[in-house]
Amino acid sequence: MSLSRAAGIFALAIGLLLALAGGGAQAASLQAVGSGFDEPIYLTSAPNDPDRLFVVERKGRIVEVSADGSRSVFADLRTTVGCESDCAGERGLLSIALSPDFATSGRFYVYYGEDRGEGDIHVAEMKASATFAPLGTLRNLLTIEHPGQTNHYGGQLQFGPEGNLFVSTGDGGGSDDELHNARDLTSLLGKILRIDPDPSGILAYTVPAGNPFGNEIWSYGLRNPFRFSFDRGGSGLWIGDVGQAKREEVDFGPAPGLGGGFDFGWNCREGRVAGAATDEGCAGAPADAFVEPVFDYPHLDPEDGGANGCAIIGGYVSRDPGVSGLLGRYVYGDLCVNTIRSFAPSQPYASDRSEGIDVFNLNSFGEDSCGRLYAISGGGAVFRIVGSAPTNCSGAAPAPPSALSPSFVGLKPLSRRVLRNRRALITAWVSPCKGRQGDPVTLWRGARRVGTRHFDKVCTARFRPRISRRSGFRATVKGNATYVAAISRKLTIKPKKRHRRQRNRH
Repeated sequence: MSLSRAAGIFALAIGLLLALAGGGAQAASLQAVGSGFDEPIYLTSAPNDPDRLFVVERKGRIVEVSADGSRSVFADLRTTVGCESDCAGERGLLSIALSPDFATSGRFYVYYGEDRGEGDIHVAEMKASATFAPLGTLRNLLTIEHPGQTNHYGGQLQFGPEGNLFVSTGDGGGSDDELHNARDLTSLLGKILRIDPDPSGILAYTVPAGNPFGNEIWSYGLRNPFRFSFDRGGSGLWIGDVGQAKREEVDFGPAPGLGGGFDFGWNCREGRVAGAATDEGCAGAPADAFVEPVFDYPHLDPEDGGANGCAIIGGYVSRDPGVSGLLGRYVYGDLCVNTIRSFAPSQPYASDRSEGIDVFNLNSFGEDSCGRLYAISGGGAVFRIVGSAPTNCSGAAPAPPSALSPSFVGLKPLSRRVLRNRRALITAWVSPCKGRQGDPVTLWRGARRVGTRHFDKVCTARFRPRISRRSGFRATVKGNATYVAAISRKLTIKPKKRHRRQRNRH
């Protein structure tokens, strides 16, 4: 065998090994959808027509792009959003979500940080007539105060597989969660919310049965979840949470529970390391008190080809068969690096890689109803991520996971006052009981795990924690094949002093 032929075979073998190892620099490329948009920040499509795209511009316009590339203004909220020459900080129109019945109802939902006054967050409904949605159809559903800061707005809307509207909010801005919102279950900031808009217009929305805290909150302990998504393949809820000074993270709520009741740890944690830890419940809490991210990466460049940056741009698990090199991988990027990366959900750290694609001022990702992914540049361009062969969009989309039933867990004390250093008797219960017998229930004192028991045949479990100081308790149950996860309301038990017998002085 000649040296040249041996070298050729060796090069071919190395190429095959690199391909098998996932060094997917050629796995995907970019195809221009359009340019010249005014600071585009999000993209989606009609639920029944993947070629009918909607590009969201931060100052308040929604531009429809047809299959032939022609454009028209679908909605104009600029006077409502309030940005003038530029939007301050991270305010502006940040995303939209079209109702699953959009083809017949014309209903869709918008999320914006108002660039005037205190900068409140708004989730509102609009209704399109044919190809245009008049501003007069705007109906505010939810207003969340966001005082004093122009950053950490979150900004994603997505309909979940069970048909409810999910909303992501930032912690209110500043550093170290100085307003202490992320883990406060009375605040809607630093959360994933779940609501059910009322199409009749009688109510703004209702709180869906099964929300773990009995209010709008679905999960909490987030800093700035700018983008999240539901995997069309049914794996669950994926959240890109922007970090502070140490780590960027990807959080995950697996199906079927979709992270209901999860505490993702901010500001006790930042990625997989300690956070600022100024919030209540951080002190002394072990790492396993929180749901750790499935993947995180540093701000400093590790200089080994690994991920780094300053603000994660959360993406999607790719289900586009036309881009085989990305199929089943979570696609994401970073605002400060502009390189598109991906990892396999089963082995995030071992499989993370650059896709060799750079997008200037990478601002967001989008997905159409066929499962094709898009990358959006804040500089004005929108791209479709494509493979070597076109994607056939004539088939039906993968079926979403079936909706689960709600469950409720509660705590009942024998007494709310216990002698100091004595034990309290606390009973945990769950409803519905059917199918919950034998399931584990965990009692928490603040962020510290007290212990885990299993529900008996009447779905109760008993705990006897020692009370040396005023203590707040919660109970959590994980989701199973029938029910979503649940967390109880806070139960406070106080110590009391033993009364001394007074001597008879007569």
